[in-house]
Amino acid sequence: MKRWLSKAEESLGNHSDRLNAINIFPVADGDTGTNLYQTVRSAAHAAHEAETSDLGELLAIAGRAAMEDARGNSGTLFAVFLAAFAEPLHGATRLTCTLLASALHRAQIRSWSALSDPVPGTMLSVLESSARGAAEAASGHAGDDSNHALALALRGCVQHALLAVVRTESQLGPLTRAEVVDAGGVGFLLVLDALRAAALGEELQDELLDGLHGYDIQAPHIHDGGDAEGVEVMCTINLSPLDAATLRLHLDELGDSVIMSAVTAVEEGYRWRVHVHVPDPGPALALIHAAGTPVNISVTQLAAPAVGAEAGDS
Repeated sequence: MKRWLSKAEESLGNHSDRLNAINIFPVADGDTGTNLYQTVRSAAHAAHEAETSDLGELLAIAGRAAMEDARGNSGTLFAVFLAAFAEPLHGATRLTCTLLASALHRAQIRSWSALSDPVPGTMLSVLESSARGAAEAASGHAGDDSNHALALALRGCVQHALLAVVRTESQLGPLTRAEVVDAGGVGFLLVLDALRAAALGEELQDELLDGLHGYDIQAPHIHDGGDAEGVEVMCTINLSPLDAATLRLHLDELGDSVIMSAVTAVEEGYRWRVHVHVPDPGPALALIHAAGTPVNISVTQLAAPAVGAEAGDS
């Protein structure tokens, strides 16, 4: 698992520019690759420092670190995925076909529910398809804890994820018009291939990305000149489940791309990671402060800087 996250960090670092170049959904701000890379890097570093042989405990530590440092939609969804993926693995010291299927299924449910308005044709669809691939392998090898069965499940989930990435172009209007696949979906495919490579002692499959629409274009940054407006507001806050649901409802009324996911249990209820896109940060921050005492607050402009221009601090 440590090797998985390290490989994912390396792979996303190598591909972040290309992922940024095709990032036009949900906003054309050209930062999906960077956000995924930085979030996975936090998870990988936390896992490297952890001293445990319990897979669930290890990935829970990595998931919390990813959640606290999550960047953007894609990074936040990866953090939710990783924290949920860890849950069925608690007490296990070895990944099996059955555990992989259970972990991906749990992650799929948690990731879809974390978003107020989940949209097919994104990372969510790729995760759902990968979970289906692992489940099919597990159903055909019930009770088989062999490395062979695990290999079949890992390869199946990667192939299903690849097919889902290809489908994203036809599932979302902005992607169809731009003739590209979803950047977050491609990034998640790289994460899954890193898991396959780490678990099986194999190399990453760079050829997976061959032929993906938009990914091999010579003039990247198709989002330039796009209509991305507003800001992305993120923070961490301790709330009861009821207060969190109320805050989520109010944020839904103000903006979109609302993601709220519990990081860990605390005395007040749970520590939540909050993400929302809004036209103006003031009303959203007022709601958040009225609900509790937020920390790790960030406000980032959604509009991407022109190629060659310096991005300002947010």
